[in-house]
Amino acid sequence: MNLSEYRKKLYEYLVTKMNDIAPNLTSLIGEVVGARLISHTGSLSNLAKCPASTLQILGAEKALFRALKTRGNTRKYGLIFHSSFIGRASARNKGRMARYMANKCSIASRIDCYSELNTSIFGEKLREQVEERLDFYDKGVAPRNNLDVTKAAFEGITNAVSEDGDGNDKNDVSAKKSKKKKSKAEAEGEAMDVDKPAAGEDEPQTEKKKKKKKKHKLEETQDEEMATGAANEDVKQDETPKKKKKNKNHAASEDVEPKTATEGKKKKKKIHNR
Repeated sequence: MNLSEYRKKLYEYLVTKMNDIAPNLTSLIGEVVGARLISHTGSLSNLAKCPASTLQILGAEKALFRALKTRGNTRKYGLIFHSSFIGRASARNKGRMARYMANKCSIASRIDCYSELNTSIFGEKLREQVEERLDFYDKGVAPRNNLDVTKAAFEGITNAVSEDGDGNDKNDVSAKKSKKKKSKAEAEGEAMDVDKPAAGEDEPQTEKKKKKKKKHKLEETQDEEMATGAANEDVKQDETPKKKKKNKNHAASEDVEPKTATEGKKKKKKIHNR
């Protein structure tokens, strides 16, 4: 499939689906011209990536490069020339009008490509700006600022969204609030159940705790008494053998002394007998 055939088929498809694909661009420039611009670039995202200067000359590339080679006058418009606004402008203001239209078409295509809301409010406000620009060129009437137009567009979007989803949003919000309240109440109830046991269970638990404490105290006192008794017995056992040893030593000394005395007397008697 050639590029020209692909563009033709894409154009035929886009003409019927422009309100769904690019509502702001269609409300600004029309279905036919918008479909030609998108089919020429290949997709809406490619058109959104193009700056206003290239969008102004889309469809007249050959004439542009030929003029650059021959150093002649460059083209002022391409596919945008088929718009009704440029036909309504005077010959002197057609170039300025084409530049202004390319600027607004690039804005509309970017909104259609990257916005989630499928509304044509921005396209309608941009169309009003183009009308005011035509009046300014012809009659000298001062147009509105871009800030005022964008504020009006955002207000229109908020009003449309609020009107469409008032009931659903309120119901959803109320349902969410009720769910949150229920979840909080359930969580608090579970926490209370965990922290505070039943009334019937309080008394036996406290009695059991008291009994356990008493038993523990009794066991501690018994252990202390046993320890002290064992220590006293050890002390007594240590003291008794010392006393016995002392007594044995004293008896031994007494036995030794008289023996030595008798032996001494016997020795004296033997000496005298001699």
